[in-house]
Order: sequence, then structure tokens, then C-alpha cells
Amino acid sequence: MKKSTIQGGYIVAAINRAPQFAPNSIEKDRAILRNVAERLPWPCRYVEEDDVHACDDADIFLSMGRHPKTLRFLRRQERLGAVVVNGSESVLRCRPSLVTRLLRRNELPVPPQSTGLGWWLKRGDGCAETKDDVVFCPDRASLKAARAAFLERGIRRTVTSAHVAGDLVKFYGVGDLFFRLYYPTDDGISKFGNEARNGVAHHYAFDLEAFKKDVFRIASLTGLDVYGGDAIVREDGTYCFFDFNDWPSFSRCLAEAGAAIAELVRKKVEN
Repeated sequence: MKKSTIQGGYIVAAINRAPQFAPNSIEKDRAILRNVAERLPWPCRYVEEDDVHACDDADIFLSMGRHPKTLRFLRRQERLGAVVVNGSESVLRCRPSLVTRLLRRNELPVPPQSTGLGWWLKRGDGCAETKDDVVFCPDRASLKAARAAFLERGIRRTVTSAHVAGDLVKFYGVGDLFFRLYYPTDDGISKFGNEARNGVAHHYAFDLEAFKKDVFRIASLTGLDVYGGDAIVREDGTYCFFDFNDWPSFSRCLAEAGAAIAELVRKKVEN
């Protein structure tokens, strides 16, 4: 642990996610950072990704940053002994192309190559920044055209997932301390509106404990402390994961998640 300049305490830095990485979620993202920081017993400084070096003297970093320069800065801080949530390497592992390979390699359930229901094409070099970064393609011709459109925008790495019929669910977690699962069509909260493709949730029965165990395993494989993701639960109760992200906004469970993240940070400091 780094030595703070404050006698008997630590300095906390909360790094806000850059706007391009927080489409339709800027204020929600900032709200969870504030919630966590206010629960910690040490002074906190808020900085933007463009100005991360302004918090070079901090001992604890609460970071929603995704910019390569931010991650390089955090890697240096980790080497100096700082506590960083989420760690720089774990965020890098959450690029969609890497997550997809990681899940397949570890035999975790993912969408099949084809279902006859179309495909989703998304950028593979990072999380979606605009609605155009996640595109539904009903047939192979439209999939080919979508790939060409991505290339024209300079996006060379993409991920293709077959569309799977069933209930779309979103899950949120903090280490193995906290887990919540929601159906977006129950509350209407949506970033880009893509949830409508699966229709209103039927709430198909499935093994929630097995699902939770798989989520915790994905978190362990990526190294993420604070995470969220998406999955489909089929009518027969089977499920598959198609997205896993670093530090979501937790807008559906802000206070509970904030308390869990603060507890996780305290545990890391004590260890």
C-alpha cells in the first residue's frame, strides 16, 4: 500500500469515465462513484480521464476509466502499491473480442454460431460508444454490409453473436459480495433500445444459483472486482452470456452496490 501524505489516513481518487465511453449514462456513472466515495472514511478527489495525473499522489483509485492512457497511468500506480478498483489489466481483458474467447475457452455458455434468427455485430475493441456500435443483422447479406460499415468507421475488430430467443437479463456484481439480476423490459431502462428485439420478458424458470456461480467465475477469470453483463435465458431454462463489462452504473441498485463496493475497497486496504 502506498504511503499517504495524510498522517493516519489515505487519499482517494475517483476517476470519472470519459463521456465517449458512457453513452446515455454520464450522470448515472458519476452517481455510483460519488456513492462509493462518500461511504469511505478518507478524503476523495474527483478527476476526469483527461486529467488523471492530477491525482498522482492518491493511494486508492476508484476508476471507471477505459482510455488507454488512463489504464497505463493506473498500471504505474498499481506497481507503486496503490489499491485500484477496477485494476488496469482486468479492464483490458473485458474487450468484447477477448471476453468471447475467454468464455469459450473455459466452456461457459455463449450464443451458438447460428440460430437462424439473425446475428448481432458489435465492436470488439471496446465497449459500445454509440448505437451504431451494436447492430442487428437479420441475414448474412446485412451482416456483410454491417461489417463493411464498421470498417469504414475504422473499426477493424468486431464480434458476431447469433441472436438467441428468450428473456434478456442484466446482472450486476461486486466480487463475490454482491449480485443482482434484472429484466430490462420490467422497468424500461435501456441504453440503446436493443432489448426490444427479444420482446417482453416471460420470466422463464432457470437455475439462478448456477447462473450466479458462472457469473462469479467470469469475474474471477477477468479479474474484475466491479462488473455487469447481459445474458439470455431460454424457454427451457438454459442460458448464455453475451456481454461482460467493467463497472456499470448500478442505477437499478445504486445504494446496495455502493455499500458493497465500499466494503470491497476497505477489505483491499486492510489486506
